[in-house]
Amino acid sequence: MAYPKLVASLAAALTFTTAAYAQDYPNRQITMVVPFSAGGPTDTVARLVAEKMSADLGQQIVVENVGGAGGTLGAGQVAKAEADGYTVLLHHIGMATSATLYRNLAYDTLNAFEYVGLVTEVPMVVTARKDFEPTDFAGFMDYVKAHGDELTLANAGIGAASHLCGMLLMQALETPLVTVPYKGTGPAMTDLLGGQTDIMCDQTTNTTQQIKGGTIKAYAVTSPERLKLFPDLPTAKESGLETLEFGIWHGIYTPKGTPAAINERLSKSLQVALADEGVIKAMADLGTAPSSAEDATPAALKAKLEAEIARWKPVIEAAGVYAD
Repeated sequence: MAYPKLVASLAAALTFTTAAYAQDYPNRQITMVVPFSAGGPTDTVARLVAEKMSADLGQQIVVENVGGAGGTLGAGQVAKAEADGYTVLLHHIGMATSATLYRNLAYDTLNAFEYVGLVTEVPMVVTARKDFEPTDFAGFMDYVKAHGDELTLANAGIGAASHLCGMLLMQALETPLVTVPYKGTGPAMTDLLGGQTDIMCDQTTNTTQQIKGGTIKAYAVTSPERLKLFPDLPTAKESGLETLEFGIWHGIYTPKGTPAAINERLSKSLQVALADEGVIKAMADLGTAPSSAEDATPAALKAKLEAEIARWKPVIEAAGVYAD
């Protein structure tokens, strides 16, 4: 009958060991995996917070870009990593959509990770080549509906933010376009700038400089309200496209089994980074804002991921376009 006491003793010892380990955390370099190429919008967000989190944690966070397969290669790498807090994942909305886009995903999205917190939610902008004929969003919608089969819609690949936004744009306008997938945001934007493609819907973190420079045209934003950065651009919702209201949210994850105390420490560090004036200004310049302290938590990110998987599943299934 000593077994209950033995189990209790083992549990107490394990709890003590985990707490002691977490208390010593971190004592070496941390790798932040970004499942997209360097220089892209998600990479930009990651490097902003990694620098400030490094200062708070007292250990350097090194960003490692592991692109491919719509972000699932990098996510899969983290899912298989040691659950010790030294490998973390910064991923965007694709964490939710990949659960449906990939029918043979190598990991169970909801059960392969622990949660740290939300980082930011970036609005999207409906853009076009600089010599695109319509002068406003009303004209844009009419023109697209009349010439849909002649127009090309660029995206950075299946599962990318621009792919998701383009899919919702076509659904909202009830007009299919000729989609042109690229291997990354850079080449997609390059062809839009060169006029080889007609339309692209992407994050403000990737389009702001081109819009300000007049090298592409901007027609509408997908945020609930107009952006201070572009006050003259209407929201898609006020123009009648209510289903085009969404943003590309980013969150930080750790492998399943990472001690809760470590996830909480990372969450607190994330909150410090997001409250930094330099981060706030840099994000404002990119048309976004840091998540609140309440959202930069494990519970908030978990709830967001669950809700977004449920939201996107019927959209993707209705489109019938899968990545595998």
